[in-house]
Amino acid sequence: MSKLLYSATMSLDGFIAGVDGDMSWLTEHLGNPGTEVDDLMAGIGALLIGKRTFTGDDPNRGTDAEGAFGGKWQGPSIVLTHDPPAGPPDADTTFVGDFDTAVRVAKDAAGGEYVCILGANVAKQCLEAGVLDEILVFIAPVLLGDGVRLFEHAEGTNVRLEPIEPERVGGATLWFRVGRPAPL
Repeated sequence: MSKLLYSATMSLDGFIAGVDGDMSWLTEHLGNPGTEVDDLMAGIGALLIGKRTFTGDDPNRGTDAEGAFGGKWQGPSIVLTHDPPAGPPDADTTFVGDFDTAVRVAKDAAGGEYVCILGANVAKQCLEAGVLDEILVFIAPVLLGDGVRLFEHAEGTNVRLEPIEPERVGGATLWFRVGRPAPL
């Protein structure tokens, strides 16, 4: 059974994108992602992407590294949107208009591997619906001060997270299992 994994690179102060979704800050921190990202990609069967992330500010736009995982991603991408673009998508991209269907299509496409969620809003929807299984965070050594938070809930919340690799917590990567019940 495929699991839903929210994976993101975050500034030390908790932002995954700058003001207005700006991702240019990430360029200097991408460099050579190393085996950690390569190992993660090997276990991903599909992406579930929010529309703003799909059409947003790619720090590698116009280069060979444009796209998910520095342009290395090859596989099914399910984009959750009520406003799909005109014209045919590429063969690996599917646009879906409702949340439940998007999750189901992504899990089916993943074939038992991870569905990696790209986009704070989609991740929040997954958490609120109680379908998010894990969160993997790569910390970039930068303070942005403002922008799009990894997770934001206006009234506040308390979601229990369980370390998947406790010996690594405290390093530059944080990976947690989402405790149940998760619906907010």
